[in-house]
Amino acid sequence: MLKLLALVFGALKLGKVMTTGGTMLLSVLMYSFIFGWRYAVGFVVLMFVHEMGHYVAARQRGLKVGLPTFIPFVGAWVELKDLPHNAEVEAYVGLGGPLVGTLGAFACYYAARQLDSSLLLAISYSGFFLNLFNMIPVSPFDGGRITAVLGPRVWLLGVPILVGMFLWHPSPMYILMALLAAPQVMKAIHYDKNAPENRAYYEVGAEQRVTYTAYYLILLVVLAAMTYSVHEMLGAAGRTT
Repeated sequence: MLKLLALVFGALKLGKVMTTGGTMLLSVLMYSFIFGWRYAVGFVVLMFVHEMGHYVAARQRGLKVGLPTFIPFVGAWVELKDLPHNAEVEAYVGLGGPLVGTLGAFACYYAARQLDSSLLLAISYSGFFLNLFNMIPVSPFDGGRITAVLGPRVWLLGVPILVGMFLWHPSPMYILMALLAAPQVMKAIHYDKNAPENRAYYEVGAEQRVTYTAYYLILLVVLAAMTYSVHEMLGAAGRTT
């Protein structure tokens, strides 16, 4: 009986790995039709690195979490089977993705400079931009989860940013993100800091607020600078070819 249970649990774990691997391969295939397989592989790997940042952070805080699942042209996510206990835990898990994802983009950038590879440089740009995009301060973006330590009202700052990005470069993706963010925006509008459930969840010490705000701003500046810098490098490389 114990052997049978072990086999069942082993199959379940293998199934989770197969789901992650299968959806990654599907994403690589779909992106390959547009960008070529080399770029597709690099881009999906950087998404995986980003999501594993969330995965590790969640596990560190004792939360049950599933392996990443990918949907082509939408992105990827890890399923939190346990919800964060408070805003500080939510911020910690939210920070894990863009922090580790940025390190992955830097590794790709360093390799690009060492090997003088325009392909790796383009992949690093996608990594920096992907993580910068996720820093928009409205839930369900990572930026919204990090800034949750300041209270839901800060999410209202993300609305004009999301609208501005849609006007600058119209895309169905922004519409989808807006639909996902809409319930959180309404939550921010009707937020009552004196409600018992809100006091329990968003009760965060001043030191933690300052710490996460500093992490957020530093990471935001680094990502913005690197996204702009690598974009200019790619533009210069394009003009000389």
